[in-house]
Amino acid sequence: MKIIIAGGFGVGKTTFVGSVSEIPPLTTEAHMTAASVGVDDTSRIAGKTTTTVAMDFGRITLPEQDVVLYLFGTPGQDRFWFMWDELTVGAVGAVVLADTRRLPDCFAAIDFFEDRKLPFVVAVNQFDGALVHPVTDVRKALDIEHPVVMCDARHQPSTRAALIALVRHALEATLAEEARAARSQPTPQRT
Repeated sequence: MKIIIAGGFGVGKTTFVGSVSEIPPLTTEAHMTAASVGVDDTSRIAGKTTTTVAMDFGRITLPEQDVVLYLFGTPGQDRFWFMWDELTVGAVGAVVLADTRRLPDCFAAIDFFEDRKLPFVVAVNQFDGALVHPVTDVRKALDIEHPVVMCDARHQPSTRAALIALVRHALEATLAEEARAARSQPTPQRT
Protein backbone atom coordinates (compact mmCIF):
# COMPACT_ATOMS: atom_id res chain seq x y z
CA MET A 1 0.00 0.00 0.00
CA LYS A 2 1.27 3.43 -0.93
CA ILE A 3 0.99 6.01 1.86
CA ILE A 4 1.74 9.74 1.62
CA ILE A 5 3.30 11.63 4.53
CA ALA A 6 2.46 15.31 4.07
CA GLY A 7 2.24 18.61 5.90
CA GLY A 8 3.78 22.03 6.07
CA PHE A 9 7.41 23.06 5.93
CA GLY A 10 9.45 21.76 8.88
CA VAL A 11 6.66 19.73 10.49
CA GLY A 12 8.65 16.47 10.71
CA LYS A 13 7.86 14.47 7.56
CA THR A 14 11.44 13.30 6.97
CA THR A 15 11.81 12.45 10.66
CA PHE A 16 8.51 10.50 10.57
CA VAL A 17 9.58 8.39 7.58
CA GLY A 18 13.04 7.81 9.03
CA SER A 19 11.77 6.75 12.45
CA VAL A 20 9.45 4.04 11.18
CA SER A 21 11.10 2.72 8.01
CA GLU A 22 12.49 -0.81 8.24
CA ILE A 23 14.93 0.02 5.44
CA PRO A 24 17.38 2.91 5.37
CA PRO A 25 15.10 5.70 4.11
CA LEU A 26 15.77 7.50 0.87
CA THR A 27 15.83 11.21 1.59
CA THR A 28 16.41 14.18 -0.65
CA GLU A 29 17.49 16.58 2.06
CA ALA A 30 19.53 19.55 0.87
CA HIS A 31 21.16 22.30 2.87
CA MET A 32 19.22 25.51 2.80
CA THR A 33 21.14 28.29 1.11
CA ALA A 34 20.91 32.05 0.86
CA ALA A 35 18.56 31.49 -2.11
CA SER A 36 15.85 30.36 0.33
CA VAL A 37 15.98 33.59 2.33
CA GLY A 38 12.64 35.34 1.89
CA VAL A 39 11.19 32.18 0.30
CA ASP A 40 11.23 29.71 3.22
CA ASP A 41 10.07 31.13 6.54
CA THR A 42 12.34 29.56 9.14
CA SER A 43 11.51 32.09 11.84
CA ARG A 44 9.30 29.60 13.69
CA ILE A 45 11.52 26.57 13.07
CA ALA A 46 14.62 26.98 15.20
CA GLY A 47 17.71 25.23 13.87
CA LYS A 48 16.23 24.21 10.50
CA THR A 49 19.20 23.91 8.10
CA THR A 50 18.02 21.33 5.55
CA THR A 51 14.88 20.79 3.51
CA THR A 52 13.35 18.06 1.37
CA VAL A 53 13.67 18.98 -2.30
CA ALA A 54 11.93 15.98 -3.89
CA MET A 55 10.60 13.28 -1.54
CA ASP A 56 11.40 10.83 1.20
CA PHE A 57 10.83 7.09 0.81
CA GLY A 58 10.61 4.30 3.35
CA ARG A 59 8.92 0.96 3.91
CA ILE A 60 7.31 -0.74 6.87
CA THR A 61 5.64 -4.13 7.24
CA LEU A 62 2.62 -4.40 9.53
CA PRO A 63 2.46 -8.16 10.11
CA GLU A 64 -0.66 -7.95 12.28
CA GLN A 65 -2.50 -6.41 9.29
CA ASP A 66 -0.54 -8.55 6.78
CA VAL A 67 0.36 -5.46 4.78
CA VAL A 68 3.46 -3.63 3.55
CA LEU A 69 3.33 0.17 3.51
CA TYR A 70 5.44 2.19 1.10
CA LEU A 71 5.88 5.66 2.55
CA PHE A 72 6.34 8.73 0.36
CA GLY A 73 7.12 11.95 2.22
CA THR A 74 6.27 15.13 0.34
CA PRO A 75 8.26 18.34 0.31
CA GLY A 76 6.57 21.02 2.40
CA GLN A 77 7.28 24.24 0.54
CA ASP A 78 4.79 25.68 -1.92
CA ARG A 79 7.36 25.75 -4.73
CA PHE A 80 7.52 21.93 -4.71
CA TRP A 81 3.77 21.32 -4.75
CA PHE A 82 3.81 20.49 -8.45
CA MET A 83 5.14 17.05 -7.42
CA TRP A 84 2.25 16.21 -5.08
CA ASP A 85 -0.12 15.04 -7.83
CA GLU A 86 2.48 12.59 -9.14
CA LEU A 87 3.43 11.37 -5.66
CA THR A 88 -0.20 10.64 -4.74
CA VAL A 89 -1.03 8.52 -7.81
CA GLY A 90 -2.03 5.10 -6.48
CA ALA A 91 -1.94 6.12 -2.82
CA VAL A 92 -4.53 4.62 -0.48
CA GLY A 93 -4.24 7.40 2.07
CA ALA A 94 -2.15 10.06 3.74
CA VAL A 95 -0.86 11.11 7.12
CA VAL A 96 -0.96 14.91 7.43
CA LEU A 97 1.50 16.01 10.08
CA ALA A 98 0.50 19.09 12.04
CA ASP A 99 2.28 21.36 14.49
CA THR A 100 -0.25 23.07 16.78
CA ARG A 101 2.08 26.08 17.09
CA ARG A 102 1.63 26.55 13.31
CA LEU A 103 -1.69 24.83 12.65
CA PRO A 104 -2.55 26.84 9.48
CA ASP A 105 0.54 25.29 7.83
CA CYS A 106 -1.36 21.99 7.42
CA PHE A 107 -4.52 23.51 5.86
CA ALA A 108 -3.21 23.25 2.29
CA ALA A 109 -2.39 19.54 2.70
CA ILE A 110 -5.83 18.85 4.20
CA ASP A 111 -7.50 20.70 1.32
CA PHE A 112 -5.36 18.79 -1.19
CA PHE A 113 -6.46 15.37 0.11
CA GLU A 114 -10.09 16.39 0.67
CA ASP A 115 -10.28 17.67 -2.94
CA ARG A 116 -9.01 14.28 -4.17
CA LYS A 117 -11.21 12.32 -1.74
CA LEU A 118 -8.13 10.50 -0.45
CA PRO A 119 -8.56 9.18 3.10
CA PHE A 120 -6.22 10.81 5.61
CA VAL A 121 -5.53 11.19 9.29
CA VAL A 122 -4.02 14.23 10.94
CA ALA A 123 -1.09 13.35 13.20
CA VAL A 124 -0.30 16.13 15.66
CA ASN A 125 3.48 16.03 16.00
CA GLN A 126 4.56 16.48 19.62
CA PHE A 127 7.41 18.98 19.52
CA ASP A 128 9.41 19.69 22.66
CA GLY A 129 7.96 22.71 24.43
CA ALA A 130 4.70 22.75 22.45
CA LEU A 131 1.41 22.85 24.32
CA VAL A 132 -0.57 19.63 24.16
CA HIS A 133 -4.09 20.23 22.90
CA PRO A 134 -6.92 17.70 23.18
CA VAL A 135 -7.60 15.83 19.93
CA THR A 136 -11.20 17.09 19.93
CA ASP A 137 -9.96 20.71 20.04
CA VAL A 138 -7.57 20.11 17.12
CA ARG A 139 -10.29 18.41 15.05
CA LYS A 140 -12.63 21.34 15.76
CA ALA A 141 -9.94 23.90 14.85
CA LEU A 142 -9.29 22.06 11.57
CA ASP A 143 -13.04 21.62 10.93
CA ILE A 144 -12.63 18.01 9.76
CA GLU A 145 -14.28 14.66 10.41
CA HIS A 146 -11.12 12.67 9.67
CA PRO A 147 -9.27 11.03 12.57
CA VAL A 148 -6.78 13.10 14.54
CA VAL A 149 -4.06 11.29 16.49
CA MET A 150 -1.16 12.42 18.64
CA CYS A 151 2.27 11.49 17.34
CA ASP A 152 5.94 11.98 18.03
CA ALA A 153 7.65 11.72 14.64
CA ARG A 154 10.93 10.80 16.35
CA HIS A 155 9.61 7.60 17.92
CA GLN A 156 8.79 4.45 15.97
CA PRO A 157 5.92 3.20 18.17
CA SER A 158 4.18 6.55 17.80
CA THR A 159 4.62 6.82 14.03
CA ARG A 160 3.59 3.18 13.64
CA ALA A 161 0.38 3.88 15.59
CA ALA A 162 -0.40 6.81 13.28
CA LEU A 163 0.08 4.58 10.24
CA ILE A 164 -2.17 1.89 11.70
CA ALA A 165 -4.83 4.55 12.36
CA LEU A 166 -4.57 5.59 8.71
CA VAL A 167 -4.82 2.01 7.40
CA ARG A 168 -7.94 1.43 9.51
CA HIS A 169 -9.48 4.74 8.37
CA ALA A 170 -8.70 4.02 4.70
CA LEU A 171 -10.22 0.54 4.98
CA GLU A 172 -13.36 1.93 6.63
CA ALA A 173 -13.64 4.63 3.93
CA THR A 174 -13.24 2.05 1.16
CA LEU A 175 -15.87 -0.25 2.67
CA ALA A 176 -18.27 2.67 3.16
CA GLU A 177 -17.80 3.75 -0.48
CA GLU A 178 -18.40 0.19 -1.70
CA ALA A 179 -21.59 -0.01 0.38
CA ARG A 180 -22.82 3.33 -1.05
CA ALA A 181 -22.09 2.12 -4.58
CA ALA A 182 -23.93 -1.17 -3.97
CA ARG A 183 -26.98 0.68 -2.60
CA SER A 184 -27.08 2.95 -5.66
CA GLN A 185 -27.18 0.02 -8.11
CA PRO A 186 -30.67 -0.58 -9.49
CA THR A 187 -32.34 -3.77 -8.34
CA PRO A 188 -32.84 -6.22 -11.24
CA GLN A 189 -36.51 -6.65 -12.17
CA ARG A 190 -37.94 -10.15 -12.43
CA THR A 191 -40.10 -10.84 -15.45
